[in-house]
Amino acid sequence: MKVTLLSTILIAIGLLVATGIAQEQGKKEIMKTQEQAPEAPKAEVTKTEEEWKKILTPEQYRVLRQAGTEPANSPTYKQFKEQKEGTYYCAGCGAELFSSDHKFDSHCGWPSFYDASNNKNVTLKQDVSHGMIRTEVVCTKCKGHLGHLFSGEGFNTPKDQRYCINGVTLIYVPKGGKKPEVKAVEKP
Repeated sequence: MKVTLLSTILIAIGLLVATGIAQEQGKKEIMKTQEQAPEAPKAEVTKTEEEWKKILTPEQYRVLRQAGTEPANSPTYKQFKEQKEGTYYCAGCGAELFSSDHKFDSHCGWPSFYDASNNKNVTLKQDVSHGMIRTEVVCTKCKGHLGHLFSGEGFNTPKDQRYCINGVTLIYVPKGGKKPEVKAVEKP
């Protein structure tokens, strides 16, 4: 009985140490990504809540403006899986965010990218909601919630990180297509 209890305690301590090391490595990877990011854009997009509601669908508003999460394996995700070469822009303000060059199938039910195509348009913030420590991904220009960044999951990608992004926050433009026009009130 004593050996079993001691073994259980040692295993629990080992798991706590391993979890702390993984979280620390994830933080270092996030800091490295932030250090490599170019300077943030100078103009922010600001709108009243009523203006946001006029240009966004109810689901886009819930996710972008209220930090919601769309359901896994949504119709938007199914469209994402079929999309070929192209660029992904913010549905709130039209800022360039991701490229098909960095997309991969993580089988998580949401669009996944291993890097942002334009780091100056992506801000990373610590998110401690729902009893977890995560890294929130936010559009730098309009402050819209896009999803979360996870590190250290072991995907076979150039960077060991996964931008898990809500599909409703993205506007896909095929290669050679025109950047989307999103009417926005800009503040200097």
